[in-house]
Amino acid sequence: MGKQKQQVISRFFAPKPKSPPPPPPPPPKISATVTFSPAKRRLTSNFTTSRKHPKLSPHTQNPVPPSLHQRFLQKLLEPSTPQQHPASSSKPPTYTPLEQQVLDLKAKHPDVLLMVEVGYKYRFFGQDAEHASRVLGIYAHMDHNFLTASIPTFRLNVHVRRLVTAGYKVGVVKQTETAAIKAHGSNRSAPFERGLSALYTKATLEAAPDLGGAEDGCGGESNYLLCVVEKSVLDEKGGVDARIGIVAVEISTGDVVFGEFCDGFLRSALEAVVLNLSPAELLLGDPLSKQTEKLLLDFAGPASNVRVERFSRDCFIDGGALAEVMTLYENMHIDSPSDSILSNDLTENRSQKLIIKEVMNMPDLAVQALALTIRHLKEFGFERILCSGASIRPFSSNTEMTLSANALQQLEVLKNNSDGSEIGSLLQIMNRTLTIFGSRLLRHWVSHPLCDQTLISARLHAVSEIAQSMGSCNSVKNLVRVEEDPDVAIVQPELAYTLSLVLTTLGRAPDIQRGITRIFHCTATPSEFVAVIQAILSAGKQLQQLNIGEGNNNTLRPNLLKKLILTASSDSVIGNAAKMLSSLNIDSADLGDLTKLIIASEGQFPEVIRAREAFKLAVEKLDSMIDFYRKRLGMKNLEFISISGTTHLIELSTDVKVPSNWVKVNSTKKTIRYHPPEVLTALDKLSLAKEELTVACRAAWNSFLTEFSKHYAEFQAAVQALAALDCLHSLAILSRNKGYVCPVFVDDHEPVQIQISSGRHPVLETTLQDNFVPNDTNMHADGEYCQIVTGPNMGGKSCYIRQVALIVIMAQHHQQNCMSWIGSTPGWVHLTVFSKGEAPS
Repeated sequence: MGKQKQQVISRFFAPKPKSPPPPPPPPPKISATVTFSPAKRRLTSNFTTSRKHPKLSPHTQNPVPPSLHQRFLQKLLEPSTPQQHPASSSKPPTYTPLEQQVLDLKAKHPDVLLMVEVGYKYRFFGQDAEHASRVLGIYAHMDHNFLTASIPTFRLNVHVRRLVTAGYKVGVVKQTETAAIKAHGSNRSAPFERGLSALYTKATLEAAPDLGGAEDGCGGESNYLLCVVEKSVLDEKGGVDARIGIVAVEISTGDVVFGEFCDGFLRSALEAVVLNLSPAELLLGDPLSKQTEKLLLDFAGPASNVRVERFSRDCFIDGGALAEVMTLYENMHIDSPSDSILSNDLTENRSQKLIIKEVMNMPDLAVQALALTIRHLKEFGFERILCSGASIRPFSSNTEMTLSANALQQLEVLKNNSDGSEIGSLLQIMNRTLTIFGSRLLRHWVSHPLCDQTLISARLHAVSEIAQSMGSCNSVKNLVRVEEDPDVAIVQPELAYTLSLVLTTLGRAPDIQRGITRIFHCTATPSEFVAVIQAILSAGKQLQQLNIGEGNNNTLRPNLLKKLILTASSDSVIGNAAKMLSSLNIDSADLGDLTKLIIASEGQFPEVIRAREAFKLAVEKLDSMIDFYRKRLGMKNLEFISISGTTHLIELSTDVKVPSNWVKVNSTKKTIRYHPPEVLTALDKLSLAKEELTVACRAAWNSFLTEFSKHYAEFQAAVQALAALDCLHSLAILSRNKGYVCPVFVDDHEPVQIQISSGRHPVLETTLQDNFVPNDTNMHADGEYCQIVTGPNMGGKSCYIRQVALIVIMAQHHQQNCMSWIGSTPGWVHLTVFSKGEAPS
């Protein structure tokens, strides 16, 4: 061995011969690497494993079953789509009754992602299962003819919100009949009937049943549904412009905005509308021009998850849109309940006429957009909100300034330009509101500054009164009234304290603006109804303690602040709220028990009284059977027992003989529990009576919610007054904390001018704190009416110009961040910026 090994090593180290090297071997065959789909991967793996013999057990010589890991891989690599039937196979697929129901529902709602209630799960089928598995991260598998996936019923809220946020239109399909009623019906052997019970999209989720009303993830943001229509017009130069009509609806708050305007090639006016409203859904009335469609589709890009839906306007030729809108209002008047626990027919008819008159005066394209919106909302059952008239307003008016899209972006009014969030924007700096609905209103105030001097002065006086009251409360708490500047008012020191207390309490309560709208939509739960109405009632009673009335000798002048307090604490709202709460059992509302919720009387909800009596008789009859079995078995102390939800059991020892028709339910070592046939029959009747009581109480609850619609307008006005009070209180806190001063506006006959002394940029001042250098501005229409700002890069030119613009915007709301201010009636002054070395163009 040693010698042979030595020879091998010697050969290894021996010098190589100088003969030419042998030719290289032929190149190996190059095979391409291909990524197969899951279905092909599975087929390929089958082909590969079929060539090998299965592994045999060394003991039994039988094939070894695959391991858990191998079974998991096989299931994971199953095809994600159902296997296609061969073309040669003419045999049609056989569908189960459930699959046939799904096919019928999908044919009626092809654009809806359906969640079908099956037992204790919600199931997805076909393409819907594939979408759900991708968005929700759940497993999808083949079952009979369809790909399917499922979620438990108690997770419906979470998963619907995730699908809606991803931009899907989700429909929940529930069983339309209960087991007890079905057992006594003619179709007892047929499968449960199912129907579409609710539709959810991003714009309708907060107003929808079962899932709405939760503020998680929405906060003060609005989810507008924006409908856009247009037609081409010729401009003065012979070019083609567009005339655009819009209607935006916030279904969860009842806010309805309409407008019609001419727009240029760049669609800057439409862009301003989109940036102001930030809609969650877009309805496009075809046909649209390429410029308009490009702007809207760019806004609804993949990152935004804004859902887009299209409708044709061919049916609105020759006044068809107005006829469709009027038909809705006529039907709403006919379908309104005649018997009401809170009757107010005269006021309702008067408001209905005002709404119709306002709709008749709307521009033609706005009416078309309104008709398309009504047609869309009918699918969800929310079209009634357009008939309430509580918050129908034009997008732009003579009293408000509509900032352009460029101004909103460059001045960072609503969002910053770095990451698009609200942090570092003018809105974030000014927002000191305590309620969600107040935050939404402040957003509108900031993006729509007032341009009417009378309204500006009224708002400034209201802010000053609250601010002066805050100073009085901090310095002289024991005084009842403190005299301040006569130009402002003589204020009460308890005013600021009461406002702060009311707004803080409302901030901890549910969003009452969305709450009353959900009540109007008949989607509010009993606990939500009680919480919202109690919050409004409590706020009104607290504000009434200020003793601000038309005939009272109060210290507040008849100004904006007084009107808002009187509206929020009106006797009508407080009386109706107390009357509605008196008709409900508060404890049952907290528990969600509909059977004991409504306090029915002879004149109200007689069907509930009859159902309760039938249920009571069924319970009494069942309980009285124990006397019969005591005598029959000779046991005086025999009682019905309940085990694990099974009621009215008779428990006997194992040696007691019972009739053969008694049903054995369960047992222990020493006892057996039975259901006699008479008890089973009585339990069946009791279950039926309970289901009928639940149906009657649910119908009464829906009727109770429907009657609230007659008073929705006054409750909406009270909530809007509370929101305005929150905004004024917020601006008063801001002015006192920052040391802002009140602007002074010159008269109309004086020339336009801006005079700012030691002005500060509101956003940068907060960031830099004491390092910001204040600046003066003096511009006059008869003198220096234009400024050319030059300087090096990063020298503060843009900061200075933005500072002046932001001060002008803020001055039209409240006190301003400068030592002194003198301004003209609201208007714009042109400011031009040049970098160093640039020449004017």
